[in-house]
Amino acid sequence: MYDKKETDMRKILRIGLFAAALFVCGLAVAQPPVLIHSHNDYARRMPFYQAYAQQVASIEADVFLHDGALLVGHDVGDLSPDMTFEALYVEPVVTLFKRNGGRAWKDSDQHLQLMVELKSATDPTLRAVAELLGRWPEVFDSGVNPEAVRVTVTGRVPAPADFGNYPAYIRFDGAWDTEYTPEQLERIALISADFQRFSQWNGKGSIIPAEREKLERIIDKAHAWDKPVRFWGAPEGVTVYYTFYDMGIDYINTDRPEACAEFFNDFGNKNFQIGERRAASSAVTGTKRLDKATRDFKGFQSDKLQLSKGIDIYTPTYRNDRGKGKVKNVIFLIGDGMGLSQIVAAVFANKNLTLMGLKSIGLQQNNALDAFTTDSAAGGSALATGEAHENRHISMGADGTEYPSLSDFFLDRGRAAGVVTLGDIADATPTAFFGHSVERDNSDELTAWLLKGRLDLLCGSGIRKFTHRGDGIDLVGELSKQYNFVRSVDELNAAKGKVICIDEEMDEAADEKNLSLLADATRGAIAKLQERSDKGFFLMVEGAKIDYAGHSRCLPGSVLEMLSFDLAIAEALKFADSNGETLVVVTADHETGGLTLIDGDEATGRIMGVYVSDDHTPIMLPVFAYGPGSDRFCGTYRNTEIPRRIKSLVK
Repeated sequence: MYDKKETDMRKILRIGLFAAALFVCGLAVAQPPVLIHSHNDYARRMPFYQAYAQQVASIEADVFLHDGALLVGHDVGDLSPDMTFEALYVEPVVTLFKRNGGRAWKDSDQHLQLMVELKSATDPTLRAVAELLGRWPEVFDSGVNPEAVRVTVTGRVPAPADFGNYPAYIRFDGAWDTEYTPEQLERIALISADFQRFSQWNGKGSIIPAEREKLERIIDKAHAWDKPVRFWGAPEGVTVYYTFYDMGIDYINTDRPEACAEFFNDFGNKNFQIGERRAASSAVTGTKRLDKATRDFKGFQSDKLQLSKGIDIYTPTYRNDRGKGKVKNVIFLIGDGMGLSQIVAAVFANKNLTLMGLKSIGLQQNNALDAFTTDSAAGGSALATGEAHENRHISMGADGTEYPSLSDFFLDRGRAAGVVTLGDIADATPTAFFGHSVERDNSDELTAWLLKGRLDLLCGSGIRKFTHRGDGIDLVGELSKQYNFVRSVDELNAAKGKVICIDEEMDEAADEKNLSLLADATRGAIAKLQERSDKGFFLMVEGAKIDYAGHSRCLPGSVLEMLSFDLAIAEALKFADSNGETLVVVTADHETGGLTLIDGDEATGRIMGVYVSDDHTPIMLPVFAYGPGSDRFCGTYRNTEIPRRIKSLVK
């Protein structure tokens, strides 16, 4: 889907937009490489002016004809006599046109679209709008002034057969599934569609290819009509802007015009390649973009993201660190979304971390097989299997090859294997160690792999992945034939045999009361896996919500989740010191948020940082190791090398 040729129309529209973006001679502000539509503009703190200041291409007002007056608001209950369409939109436009020499912006050829959403009965409301705007034909009628505001009606749009009943300068928002005559199509300004009708994407990570294909069919149809396209009800964020731009969507529908405009500002100079001049490129980054955060996770919108005191630091003994000792057990800790900045932020906030005591440190490159920036599926699968993966694939090649994970490697040698995550057990990183699929969102397929009984222990949240299924499998009932189910980390030690622990508290953001939960689960898992085999064990432990905090751009969340993860690292190191035959490896699948630290205070532990994205970044990641053979993890290498080196050390 992603490799198919764009339609000629899409190419033409994109070239035109970029020409506008790069043509700066004589213009005060260059047009951005997409058209920005200020949705629900009347809801801004300063309606019209906030969006206008960003030089957006389109501004929307919801209009009611109420008691003979044109009022602006979303619902009848929102209406106020002082919120008139004339005062909020018409008068400012008229004033600015006079000031700017008969155009929307001084010294600019960019046009402004005023989108009027009819919220009350179509004909009387539209006739009242036409009567009002008709007082200033030099501002609103392009037949009088070619630089006039483009007036487009949406909402309760009249039937196409009735378009001719209204002034010619008024155009209409079109529907992709309506057939128009050539004359009617002339009155259509753009094609709009409900995004959620075609996709449930929340704007984080990569959109499912099948959903993207549905959207692109709408785009292609609109462009075949020579019309721009807009999707309302769409998510927002950096990844959305990139993706929509790459798909050829003409209007970005946004409730955040400042953020959207800032993203596309000076766009050519935000995309750079050695050997080419710094100019906008239609390829942007070339990535298909990324992975989802847990939908609707609100854990970082909380006043609990504060600690009364820091966490204790464990200092390793180093007795069995490095060297050629026997590796019987491996504890592999993955901080999902953990980059160097997240580590440093927690170091200064807590005055230190256990992690900083590890002496064997390397760097791993983590690009996906098919994209510059990896998602959790490709990143986690590379760490699990030692094979490069395409984004969205879970321990499976594009041809359907099932790649064995480190769990399989240990189980095949008569050792125990377990997976612990401070998140959903069906998310990408944990499933990479027990399942296989070409689609990370197929939780039914991924969790069904548990029926093979290839794990001795699984611990995390997400009971609905067992009980609310589309495949009709009674997964709890089937798994209960070979696993003991418990619903609390506290019950791990008491459970006999193989265990699945689904503790919904592990779905919550870290705070004072549950900061040690991942550490408790790690300690319990180690004890359980020792029971399962005297030959040794493999345990993967995921600090899942470091990633969530990055997606949420929440620095307190990043710090607390790092501290939670560090407590789990301490438990692994304590066991390694007591055992002497345990290798501990700590790394991440990717960084999330592009966190940049800009200030702080070592004495107080204050740290200040900003996120440059709300999604993954492709920066290299630190790798820490402790125990026999830990020196093998120094240097710089691809993420696939980590499991390969682990396997080479296991005797």
